[in-house]
Amino acid sequence: MTARILIVEDDKILRKACEVSLAKQGFSVLTASDGEEGLRQAASGAPDLILLDMRMPKLSGLDTLVALKQDDRTKAIPVVILSNSSGEEGMKRARELGAAGYWVKATLSLRELGDRINGFLGAGRA
Repeated sequence: MTARILIVEDDKILRKACEVSLAKQGFSVLTASDGEEGLRQAASGAPDLILLDMRMPKLSGLDTLVALKQDDRTKAIPVVILSNSSGEEGMKRARELGAAGYWVKATLSLRELGDRINGFLGAGRA
């Protein structure tokens, strides 16, 4: 079965690059440009994993994470935060709110993103 990945990222170029790369690697990809759209996609698209940007318009990544974890339809879906910040405090807060992982964008190539997703889905942890 093909894993469904939801990318919630407001940067259009990065979102498209991730979408194309992951699709080439065999994933089924859903995208959303902000937290509100991400919540709708998560509830209707039944993704296996959500990649969630921290800083977005309308609803921040952490606010989106909280909403995902409070909704019975989405609370079991693993969420990995994608952030430009490698700050320990942000990582800690994301984990406290239910994030399954926290990956720093600057240290992650598109190829590695797919590899990490495969590893994560196979092992069940980030």
